[in-house]
Amino acid sequence: MAKQSQSERTTENTETRMISGADIAIQTLVNNGVTTIFAYPGGYSMPLHQAMTRFRDKIRVILPRHEQGGGFAAQGYARSTGKLGVCMATSGPGATNLITSIADAKLDSVPLLAITGQVTTDVIGSDGFQETPMTEVCRSITKHHYLVTDIADLPRILTEAIFVATTGRPGPVLVDIPKNIQVMQCYPNYNVQMDLPGYSGKPPVAEPEAIEAVVAAIGRAKRPLFFIGGGTITGNASAALMKLVEKTGIPVTTSMTGLSAFPRDHRLALGMIGMHGTVPANRAAAECDLLIGCGIRFSDRVTGKVSEFAKSARLIQIDIDPSEINKIKRTHLGIAADLKEVLSAVDEQLGADFKGNNLDAWYEKIDAWKRDFPLHYDENSPYILPEYAIETLWRATKDSDAVITTGVGQHQMWTTQYYHFNTPRSWLSSCGLGTMGFGLPAAIGAKVARPDAIVVDIDGDGSFQMNIQEMATCHTESIPVKVMLLNNQHLGMVVQWEDRFHASNRANTYLGCVTDPEAFGKGDGVSPKHRYPDYPTIAKGYGWDTLSVVKKEELPAAIDTMLKSDKPFLLDVQVPYFEHVLPMTPPGGTIADMILK
Repeated sequence: MAKQSQSERTTENTETRMISGADIAIQTLVNNGVTTIFAYPGGYSMPLHQAMTRFRDKIRVILPRHEQGGGFAAQGYARSTGKLGVCMATSGPGATNLITSIADAKLDSVPLLAITGQVTTDVIGSDGFQETPMTEVCRSITKHHYLVTDIADLPRILTEAIFVATTGRPGPVLVDIPKNIQVMQCYPNYNVQMDLPGYSGKPPVAEPEAIEAVVAAIGRAKRPLFFIGGGTITGNASAALMKLVEKTGIPVTTSMTGLSAFPRDHRLALGMIGMHGTVPANRAAAECDLLIGCGIRFSDRVTGKVSEFAKSARLIQIDIDPSEINKIKRTHLGIAADLKEVLSAVDEQLGADFKGNNLDAWYEKIDAWKRDFPLHYDENSPYILPEYAIETLWRATKDSDAVITTGVGQHQMWTTQYYHFNTPRSWLSSCGLGTMGFGLPAAIGAKVARPDAIVVDIDGDGSFQMNIQEMATCHTESIPVKVMLLNNQHLGMVVQWEDRFHASNRANTYLGCVTDPEAFGKGDGVSPKHRYPDYPTIAKGYGWDTLSVVKKEELPAAIDTMLKSDKPFLLDVQVPYFEHVLPMTPPGGTIADMILK
């Protein structure tokens, strides 16, 4: 969604007649550049859906098969473009089904507008049919929220909601609209001024002294490290970062949300840091003398034991949100400002003649870590290991405009390790909330937003089933997403934790339908003869193309077939369940506790 000044937000045809609140709401969205809505109708949102039929030439309405799927599809739309994602649901259970996607957007700083229907204003508070107090329920998981009680406020509130969601640190905004507000009529004023006391949407500006301090710290450092987070992507700072890295020669590690902010194939890239991060990334953080955090929040999955994380380094944290500075890890210098502007200012002050420090000793240490502790798996295994499947997909798509989504679990972590993301917004995953079921609907939103891109959801069978109904959305809406399903019939990540921390005691982690779960993995080392659920049969029932692969040598051709299909395609890849994601740092542990084999 293109950002506009208040004076530019005008309707094409200024209304001189009374129209319904529903029509006013949809016209306001159109005025603010919204072209796609993922919306599921119900009794208290029907007027809004009726209004959308009168805007078919301006807004594409996509019907998900579950409100959560619609929320994640709107996220996929937003994450893959940087534009606003919009979802809509009715009151009560429809609205509460959006809660997980709203909370997910909050933790990963995604610009999301969630519109919900509500019971009529005279019924609010009476426990009416399908009533849920959404503004109260969502108070702590939104950037801002509104309950509309006056039809005249609709243009202002929706315009403010879009402005708040897309400026500063992006985030979700909820607008709850009672049904009587939707059906009553008034003369709309689309040019009403926003009323956001204390919020300008403009990021703070870094003081010149702060820029000088960063430059001085870079000049002194012998073992510097950039730590890049998702804020680098949302702040469109990747190009500025690359320019500064090339000038200074400082190595780069990323958080999970920041994976696509810096090319994984770059000579100075160390990979992801944290619980399942690479050894070079984690050791560099442990031994650096300067860590420059860019758009990061030092989450627990990154730091492990906070007091031990980068304890020998001078810490600089740059983030657009002042509340993130020193929230988890005390820093020596915190800069609340626009990251792109800060990096550009540091680059300018370093000057064109800056040759960098002599970091040869630092490079030698890092190169030794890369040589001695590479990511690896058993390439001679007769089975299709998940790592091999993901690496094979990467090789097949690395020269394409590809967007990869995932669910949550082992397959997500293996994707961070074995798929090399080299362009911003090519990696979409639920990182902060860790929401299973994210992958397929997010892929739908990404494909709608970027129809010329190859969009593949790398998913696990546990996560995939959480929103499997969205296969119908792909078929009816002709959205040709691809799903590479790593089918091990288990909740793989929980199984890994059972193996590591609970003596392999299985506690409700088997997802298959055979009578003897212990038969799984015996005989052919992969599964019983017939696996259930039978995902290819399910896919055919939804009108998808599909293949199932058991033999390793058949996988490359199967991936090629999937990518060439012009329809939604499910590739059921049957993998063993006993593989672990390594390296692994136990929760609350340190680099010394990393499990390598």
